[in-house]
Amino acid sequence: MTTRPASSATPRAVLFDSGGVLMRPIGGRWNPRADFEETVLVHAPSITPQQFATAIAAGDHFFATSSSTPDYDDYHRVVLRHLGVDATSELLTDLRREVPPSKFLETYPDVEETLEELRRRGVRLAVVSDAWPNLPDLHAGLGIGRFFEAYAISAVLNCTKPDPRMYHHASTVLGLAPEQCLFVDDDPDLVAAAIGLGYAGRAMCRDSTVSDLPYLTSLTELLDLF
Repeated sequence: MTTRPASSATPRAVLFDSGGVLMRPIGGRWNPRADFEETVLVHAPSITPQQFATAIAAGDHFFATSSSTPDYDDYHRVVLRHLGVDATSELLTDLRREVPPSKFLETYPDVEETLEELRRRGVRLAVVSDAWPNLPDLHAGLGIGRFFEAYAISAVLNCTKPDPRMYHHASTVLGLAPEQCLFVDDDPDLVAAAIGLGYAGRAMCRDSTVSDLPYLTSLTELLDLF
């Protein structure tokens, strides 16, 4: 669905969520990273798949109940505690060791060409994401960091969407008013929150349909709006 925003004015910028809009985890799991089990087993080889599943669920709960994106080491400590594994400095370092982002993340097929064309048309681009501070580095490693002028990252701003500070940080850095920006997220509730703040909005629905909000089924549909 590619109807224009309610305002007759064409937006001057797009604010993107990251996960589920620009990139996805290889294997389908965001956290912990795909190599988590392999790394832990080097230090504690007796951990079973069921123990991992239970501990990862505890980590998911920790995320869900945090007011902002938690510190990476704190998250790992929670999961390791439920595994009964000592969170030594050596293990924590191993879990956050740098690996090429392409080892565990990939961009959607429609992303790079769409960002390239939006930039060619003079549309300004930013990211508004509940993520850790290294998100710009991940984007750079995936070849898309060059497109974005601003990042609003929850772990940096100490708040998460739908806190207005997340949206406003990005539009303010761009020097634009909310009504000059279009926000895209795969969570319709967060799109609705942005619309309530004066932004135009589109829900990203690659595999499902949303009937009560304007939505996109492919990122390339953004090009019909500019």
